[in-house]
Amino acid sequence: MAVTDFIVAIELGSTKITGVAGKKNADGSIQILAYASEKSSDCIKKGAICNLDKTTQLITTVISQLEEMLQASIKKVYVGLGGQSVRSIRNTESKKLEDDTRISQALIDAMMKRNLELPLIDQEILAVEAQEYKIGNNQLTTEPVGIPTDHIEGHFLNIIGRNTLKNYIRQCFRQAGAGYEIADYVISPIATAQAVLTASEKRSGCVLVDFGAETTTVTVYKNNILRHLAVIPLGGNNITKDLCSQQMEEEEAEQFKLTFGSAYTATSENEDDANREYSLDGKVSIRAYKLEDIVEARVEEILQNVSNQILLSDYNDKLLAGAILTGGAANLANMEEAFSRITKIEKVRTALTSNIELVGYANLIFQNGSQNTLIGLLATGKDNCCKIDPRRQQLDFISDIQEKQDEEARRQEEEAHRQAEEAKRKADEAKRKADEEARLKKLEEDRIQQEQMRLERRRRECEALIAAATSHMNKKEFKAALAKAREAQNMSVFEKSEEIDTLITTISRLKEENNPFKRFINRLRDGADEIMKD
Repeated sequence: MAVTDFIVAIELGSTKITGVAGKKNADGSIQILAYASEKSSDCIKKGAICNLDKTTQLITTVISQLEEMLQASIKKVYVGLGGQSVRSIRNTESKKLEDDTRISQALIDAMMKRNLELPLIDQEILAVEAQEYKIGNNQLTTEPVGIPTDHIEGHFLNIIGRNTLKNYIRQCFRQAGAGYEIADYVISPIATAQAVLTASEKRSGCVLVDFGAETTTVTVYKNNILRHLAVIPLGGNNITKDLCSQQMEEEEAEQFKLTFGSAYTATSENEDDANREYSLDGKVSIRAYKLEDIVEARVEEILQNVSNQILLSDYNDKLLAGAILTGGAANLANMEEAFSRITKIEKVRTALTSNIELVGYANLIFQNGSQNTLIGLLATGKDNCCKIDPRRQQLDFISDIQEKQDEEARRQEEEAHRQAEEAKRKADEAKRKADEEARLKKLEEDRIQQEQMRLERRRRECEALIAAATSHMNKKEFKAALAKAREAQNMSVFEKSEEIDTLITTISRLKEENNPFKRFINRLRDGADEIMKD
């Protein structure tokens, strides 16, 4: 029986293009209805499409296999965005406001729009994770709307990637057999986090490390917010290629890695261990110490890069939930111990399955950590991806008419409700605007009144200083009089400035005239004049 209600997700991996179709159940579980995969190592490198034609063929094959299992046509799919070029960059947008301006959603949207206009070279913003908003001097919040302030600073984490990333994917799906639509692009590392991290881990702070074939993805969460994302261009295939240097085929090297490889091996003092060999059916062999050295050296390089990204996130000392490891290469023996030794993070767990309960598909492909991203992409989907064939529809004409009538009645009811809501919104907005205008008017009136009171107080203080200066002048205390007059002058009371200037001139003149030394000189001069007359 054909299925007509399902969600389809596609992951474009470096080793395989995988597709899954499933249906969400009411209890939160997902029923897996179909799964298909095709090798992609010759057309996708480090998560990026390098051969459009070959990728298009493989996408067509995978979706055709899903359609055959579903016995239904697929119209659209959810696609993951990942790969070497995907990373996060931080950006800050700030806005100076008038005193006690209440933050609105429109203001937050405008800040987000300015953030999206961030100039990038050969890159584009794929998604934005808003961080905290800084209100005023030091208040941090994730919900700023409604808070009064005179300054807001928005912090954004932009997920960017090469500007050809989405374009190449779009071309491949458009050129595929049935011209499949893309329901939505989903950031693959975020989808993986949704599938394997718990709410407690995201809140307490953790780092999620997804060990892929050609890339290793590092995502850091704290307080339920994505804080850092980086893709390291190294993965499990690098270990396999290193082993190929020991004169063996890639398939044999992969088998050695999976069967005998270990991320960390304790030093042994047993002499027999130095001569120990690993062998595949007696055909190919390698000394144990040689395999251990090769595997551990590459694992250490990858983990050193992971450790560096954790430090770059600035949250290395805030990861209370520790580290969560997933992906195919996370199955390597002793990976948790190697991770702890290099990153110094003691709390480590490996997530080989997702936190989402899967129903109806008991296959080991969902038990080794390599498909957690695919499950995360499927869980993100919301729209029905089925393409209903009109020729298969056998709807009753009367039922169809009734359904249309019911739909029209619902539409009219919704429109009436919308109009009522709009009228209420306008009334509320008008009242809010009137209240705001009244508040601003009252503030202005209070400000004018306070200013008038301040000026009157200064005028009275100035007059008191003038009176004191006049009193000192009358008592021939010219130094004190001049000090009070200067103090009155410094108050800058405009209507008293001319009076003060005249007073200072008078005090200065009287001080000069009453100078004892000058009076003595004047008497000498007057006596000399009298002698000359005689």
